[in-house]
Amino acid sequence: MATILTEPLTTRYAALQAERERSWPAAQLEANARQRRLLTERFDPAAIAQRGDILPDFAFPEVDGEELTLDGLTEGGSALFIFFRFAGCPACNIALPYYAEALWPELRQRNIPLVALSPQRPDRLREIKTRHGLPFFVATDSDNQLARHIGIAFEPDDRPTPPPAGWIGEVTGTGAWELPQPAILHVRADRSIQALTVSPDWLDRPEAQDILRTIG
Repeated sequence: MATILTEPLTTRYAALQAERERSWPAAQLEANARQRRLLTERFDPAAIAQRGDILPDFAFPEVDGEELTLDGLTEGGSALFIFFRFAGCPACNIALPYYAEALWPELRQRNIPLVALSPQRPDRLREIKTRHGLPFFVATDSDNQLARHIGIAFEPDDRPTPPPAGWIGEVTGTGAWELPQPAILHVRADRSIQALTVSPDWLDRPEAQDILRTIG
């Protein structure tokens, strides 16, 4: 296993939270913490897809124009998927560059494709790949098809009617509140699930070393 020299993800998220505590109004801080707390309390490991479950051959439009499929991605042995919310998500803009630094080099050596998946439309999603120069695939999980299938899709508790300007469905281009909970999915060559790690609290995502440990 390659030596991880980059700043841990937990440290990066601690800095983000500290900045929010300095700059956000108390009500906004509480709403953010409450949603993360509720998702964590409701999370049921038995309700998500399990190791050994076989997935359909889903397809994903990559932001650079390529059409990815599960069969194509796993033909060399296995593939790893990182679910994130959308290109403008602050926590995602910390996680994906971190995984590019600390996770991708080892996966590349093992010839394991890495795909970052969001329900956001490809034309809007390309921004995050370009901004950080991400060296792996960034693709759209259209209509949260895979996220729903493995049981990680959710809708925020606070859904005003009518939706305000700049709401999630407008940002993603989906017209829906639904988002995936951050998750790491390792799929084997037969499209079976090797491991699924879900982060109901989006500021508590796995370190690269932990992900590499789960895929062996």
